[in-house]
Amino acid sequence: MLQAVLGFDNLLYISLESKKAPLERQSFVRKTGISLAIIFRIVLLFVLVKLIGYFQEPILHIPFEGQLEGQFNIHSMIVLGGGVFILFTAMKEIWHMLSFKNFSLSDSTSESSVKKVVIMIVVMNVVFSFDSILSAMALTDVFWVMALAIIIGGVLMIWLAEKVTAFLTKNRMYEVLGLFILFIVGIMLLTEGGHLAHLKIFGEVIVPMSKTTFYFIISVLVLIDVVQGRYQKKIMKAQEKAAKDS
Repeated sequence: MLQAVLGFDNLLYISLESKKAPLERQSFVRKTGISLAIIFRIVLLFVLVKLIGYFQEPILHIPFEGQLEGQFNIHSMIVLGGGVFILFTAMKEIWHMLSFKNFSLSDSTSESSVKKVVIMIVVMNVVFSFDSILSAMALTDVFWVMALAIIIGGVLMIWLAEKVTAFLTKNRMYEVLGLFILFIVGIMLLTEGGHLAHLKIFGEVIVPMSKTTFYFIISVLVLIDVVQGRYQKKIMKAQEKAAKDS
Protein backbone atom coordinates (compact mmCIF):
# COMPACT_ATOMS: atom_id res chain seq x y z
CA MET A 1 0.00 0.00 0.00
CA LEU A 2 2.88 2.34 0.79
CA GLN A 3 4.49 1.53 -2.56
CA ALA A 4 1.21 2.39 -4.32
CA VAL A 5 0.52 5.65 -2.43
CA LEU A 6 4.10 6.96 -2.44
CA GLY A 7 4.53 5.93 -6.08
CA PHE A 8 1.83 8.27 -7.46
CA ASP A 9 4.17 11.19 -8.17
CA ASN A 10 6.71 8.79 -9.69
CA LEU A 11 4.00 7.29 -11.91
CA LEU A 12 3.05 10.73 -13.20
CA TYR A 13 6.67 11.54 -14.02
CA ILE A 14 7.08 8.24 -15.89
CA SER A 15 3.94 8.84 -17.97
CA LEU A 16 5.00 12.37 -18.95
CA GLU A 17 8.66 11.50 -19.54
CA SER A 18 7.84 8.49 -21.74
CA LYS A 19 5.94 10.74 -24.15
CA LYS A 20 9.30 12.17 -25.25
CA ALA A 21 10.11 8.85 -26.92
CA PRO A 22 8.79 7.88 -30.37
CA LEU A 23 5.12 6.88 -30.16
CA GLU A 24 5.72 3.25 -31.14
CA ARG A 25 8.50 2.86 -28.49
CA GLN A 26 6.74 4.55 -25.55
CA SER A 27 5.30 1.34 -24.09
CA PHE A 28 8.74 -0.33 -24.37
CA VAL A 29 10.36 2.67 -22.67
CA ARG A 30 7.94 2.57 -19.74
CA LYS A 31 8.23 -1.19 -19.20
CA THR A 32 12.02 -1.21 -19.56
CA GLY A 33 12.53 1.84 -17.36
CA ILE A 34 10.31 0.54 -14.55
CA SER A 35 11.74 -3.00 -14.78
CA LEU A 36 15.30 -1.70 -14.46
CA ALA A 37 14.16 0.61 -11.67
CA ILE A 38 12.75 -2.37 -9.74
CA ILE A 39 16.18 -4.03 -9.87
CA PHE A 40 17.90 -0.82 -8.76
CA ARG A 41 15.34 -0.37 -5.96
CA ILE A 42 16.10 -3.84 -4.60
CA VAL A 43 19.84 -3.11 -4.80
CA LEU A 44 19.25 0.23 -3.06
CA LEU A 45 17.16 -1.53 -0.41
CA PHE A 46 20.03 -3.96 0.25
CA VAL A 47 22.54 -1.08 0.42
CA LEU A 48 20.34 0.97 2.78
CA VAL A 49 19.77 -2.02 5.08
CA LYS A 50 23.53 -2.58 5.34
CA LEU A 51 24.81 1.02 5.18
CA ILE A 52 21.95 3.20 6.45
CA GLY A 53 24.26 4.99 8.86
CA TYR A 54 26.55 6.24 6.07
CA PHE A 55 23.60 7.74 4.15
CA GLN A 56 22.56 9.70 7.24
CA GLU A 57 26.08 10.81 8.23
CA PRO A 58 26.71 14.55 7.44
CA ILE A 59 29.34 15.06 4.75
CA LEU A 60 28.95 18.80 4.04
CA HIS A 61 28.38 21.65 6.47
CA ILE A 62 27.31 25.20 5.57
CA PRO A 63 28.32 27.52 8.44
CA PHE A 64 26.88 30.93 7.44
CA GLU A 65 24.96 31.52 10.67
CA GLY A 66 21.88 33.71 10.32
CA GLN A 67 21.96 33.47 6.52
CA LEU A 68 22.39 29.89 5.34
CA GLU A 69 23.01 26.89 7.60
CA GLY A 70 22.81 23.18 6.97
CA GLN A 71 24.37 19.75 7.33
CA PHE A 72 24.03 17.74 4.14
CA ASN A 73 24.18 13.96 4.00
CA ILE A 74 23.94 11.66 0.97
CA HIS A 75 20.21 11.13 1.46
CA SER A 76 19.41 14.87 1.59
CA MET A 77 21.63 15.65 -1.41
CA ILE A 78 19.92 13.00 -3.56
CA VAL A 79 16.45 14.25 -2.60
CA LEU A 80 17.42 17.91 -3.18
CA GLY A 81 18.97 17.04 -6.55
CA GLY A 82 15.80 15.20 -7.55
CA GLY A 83 13.67 18.16 -6.51
CA VAL A 84 15.74 20.60 -8.56
CA PHE A 85 15.60 18.34 -11.61
CA ILE A 86 11.81 17.82 -11.31
CA LEU A 87 11.23 21.59 -11.02
CA PHE A 88 13.47 22.23 -14.02
CA THR A 89 11.70 19.54 -16.07
CA ALA A 90 8.22 20.82 -15.20
CA MET A 91 9.10 24.46 -15.97
CA LYS A 92 10.84 23.50 -19.21
CA GLU A 93 7.83 21.51 -20.43
CA ILE A 94 5.40 24.27 -19.39
CA TRP A 95 7.51 26.81 -21.30
CA HIS A 96 7.59 24.45 -24.28
CA MET A 97 3.78 24.37 -24.26
CA LEU A 98 3.59 28.15 -24.10
CA SER A 99 6.10 28.65 -26.92
CA PHE A 100 4.19 26.07 -29.02
CA LYS A 101 7.15 25.49 -31.34
CA ASN A 102 7.51 22.20 -33.22
CA PHE A 103 4.39 20.90 -31.49
CA SER A 104 3.90 17.17 -32.05
CA LEU A 105 2.81 13.99 -30.30
CA SER A 106 6.45 13.05 -29.72
CA ASP A 107 9.39 15.33 -29.06
CA SER A 108 11.97 13.05 -30.62
CA THR A 109 12.28 10.05 -32.89
CA SER A 110 15.91 9.04 -32.39
CA GLU A 111 17.20 5.88 -30.73
CA SER A 112 19.32 8.04 -28.42
CA SER A 113 16.18 9.70 -27.08
CA VAL A 114 14.77 6.26 -26.15
CA LYS A 115 17.92 5.44 -24.16
CA LYS A 116 17.87 8.89 -22.55
CA VAL A 117 14.23 8.55 -21.48
CA VAL A 118 14.85 5.05 -20.04
CA ILE A 119 17.85 6.36 -18.07
CA MET A 120 15.86 9.33 -16.72
CA ILE A 121 12.99 7.07 -15.66
CA VAL A 122 15.42 4.77 -13.81
CA VAL A 123 17.30 7.66 -12.14
CA MET A 124 14.16 9.47 -10.98
CA ASN A 125 12.63 6.18 -9.84
CA VAL A 126 15.61 5.67 -7.56
CA VAL A 127 15.24 9.24 -6.21
CA PHE A 128 11.54 8.71 -5.53
CA SER A 129 12.19 5.29 -3.98
CA PHE A 130 13.96 6.61 -0.86
CA ASP A 131 10.69 7.47 0.91
CA SER A 132 9.04 4.14 0.19
CA ILE A 133 12.13 2.11 1.09
CA LEU A 134 12.69 3.95 4.40
CA SER A 135 8.98 3.58 5.20
CA ALA A 136 9.22 -0.15 4.45
CA MET A 137 12.26 -0.44 6.72
CA ALA A 138 10.24 1.19 9.51
CA LEU A 139 7.53 -1.48 9.13
CA THR A 140 9.69 -4.61 8.94
CA ASP A 141 13.28 -5.82 8.92
CA VAL A 142 12.53 -8.88 6.77
CA PHE A 143 14.34 -8.29 3.49
CA TRP A 144 12.27 -10.62 1.28
CA VAL A 145 9.01 -8.94 2.40
CA MET A 146 10.30 -5.51 1.40
CA ALA A 147 11.74 -6.86 -1.89
CA LEU A 148 8.44 -8.59 -2.73
CA ALA A 149 6.52 -5.36 -2.04
CA ILE A 150 8.88 -3.46 -4.39
CA ILE A 151 8.36 -6.05 -7.15
CA ILE A 152 4.55 -6.03 -6.79
CA GLY A 153 4.55 -2.23 -6.67
CA GLY A 154 6.68 -2.13 -9.82
CA VAL A 155 4.35 -4.50 -11.70
CA LEU A 156 1.35 -2.36 -10.70
CA MET A 157 3.26 0.74 -11.81
CA ILE A 158 3.89 -0.79 -15.27
CA TRP A 159 0.16 -1.52 -15.62
CA LEU A 160 -0.97 1.88 -14.32
CA ALA A 161 1.62 3.76 -16.39
CA GLU A 162 -0.02 2.40 -19.56
CA LYS A 163 -3.43 3.56 -18.33
CA VAL A 164 -2.24 7.03 -17.27
CA THR A 165 -0.34 7.58 -20.53
CA ALA A 166 -3.35 6.44 -22.60
CA PHE A 167 -5.55 8.90 -20.69
CA LEU A 168 -3.08 11.77 -21.22
CA THR A 169 -2.82 10.90 -24.93
CA LYS A 170 -6.60 11.08 -25.37
CA ASN A 171 -6.95 14.16 -23.14
CA ARG A 172 -3.86 16.23 -23.88
CA MET A 173 -5.20 19.29 -22.06
CA TYR A 174 -4.64 17.38 -18.79
CA GLU A 175 -0.91 17.36 -19.50
CA VAL A 176 -0.85 20.94 -18.20
CA LEU A 177 -2.45 19.76 -14.94
CA GLY A 178 0.07 16.91 -14.76
CA LEU A 179 3.01 19.27 -15.22
CA PHE A 180 1.82 21.58 -12.45
CA ILE A 181 1.36 18.55 -10.16
CA LEU A 182 4.93 17.58 -11.09
CA PHE A 183 5.97 21.14 -10.17
CA ILE A 184 4.43 20.63 -6.71
CA VAL A 185 6.27 17.29 -6.45
CA GLY A 186 9.53 19.17 -7.06
CA ILE A 187 8.72 21.64 -4.28
CA MET A 188 7.84 18.75 -1.95
CA LEU A 189 11.21 17.08 -2.66
CA LEU A 190 13.06 20.36 -2.05
CA THR A 191 11.36 20.90 1.31
CA GLU A 192 11.99 17.28 2.28
CA GLY A 193 15.65 17.51 1.26
CA GLY A 194 16.03 20.81 3.10
CA HIS A 195 14.52 19.26 6.23
CA LEU A 196 16.86 16.26 6.01
CA ALA A 197 19.79 18.68 5.72
CA HIS A 198 18.53 20.74 8.70
CA LEU A 199 18.62 23.70 6.35
CA LYS A 200 18.00 27.22 7.68
CA ILE A 201 17.60 30.22 5.37
CA PHE A 202 17.87 33.59 7.16
CA GLY A 203 17.13 31.80 10.43
CA GLU A 204 13.98 30.10 9.12
CA VAL A 205 13.93 26.30 9.38
CA ILE A 206 12.86 24.43 6.23
CA VAL A 207 9.80 22.32 7.08
CA PRO A 208 8.90 19.35 4.84
CA MET A 209 5.60 19.47 2.98
CA SER A 210 3.31 16.83 4.45
CA LYS A 211 1.64 14.21 2.26
CA THR A 212 -1.73 15.55 3.45
CA THR A 213 -0.87 19.03 2.16
CA PHE A 214 0.47 17.55 -1.07
CA TYR A 215 -2.70 15.58 -1.83
CA PHE A 216 -4.90 18.52 -0.76
CA ILE A 217 -3.14 20.77 -3.29
CA ILE A 218 -3.51 18.09 -5.99
CA SER A 219 -7.23 17.79 -5.18
CA VAL A 220 -7.66 21.56 -5.49
CA LEU A 221 -5.78 21.63 -8.82
CA VAL A 222 -7.91 18.78 -10.20
CA LEU A 223 -11.11 20.45 -8.99
CA ILE A 224 -10.12 23.77 -10.60
CA ASP A 225 -9.32 21.98 -13.86
CA VAL A 226 -12.67 20.14 -13.90
CA VAL A 227 -14.71 23.27 -13.06
CA GLN A 228 -12.80 25.36 -15.61
CA GLY A 229 -13.29 22.70 -18.30
CA ARG A 230 -17.05 22.49 -17.75
CA TYR A 231 -17.37 26.27 -17.56
CA GLN A 232 -15.47 26.63 -20.84
CA LYS A 233 -17.79 24.10 -22.51
CA LYS A 234 -20.84 26.10 -21.33
CA ILE A 235 -19.34 29.31 -22.76
CA MET A 236 -18.68 27.59 -26.10
CA LYS A 237 -22.26 26.26 -26.24
CA ALA A 238 -23.64 29.70 -25.39
CA GLN A 239 -21.50 31.29 -28.12
CA GLU A 240 -22.63 28.66 -30.66
CA LYS A 241 -26.29 29.24 -29.71
CA ALA A 242 -25.88 33.02 -29.98
CA ALA A 243 -24.23 32.60 -33.41
CA LYS A 244 -27.13 30.43 -34.65
CA ASP A 245 -29.76 32.86 -33.33
CA SER A 246 -28.05 35.79 -35.02
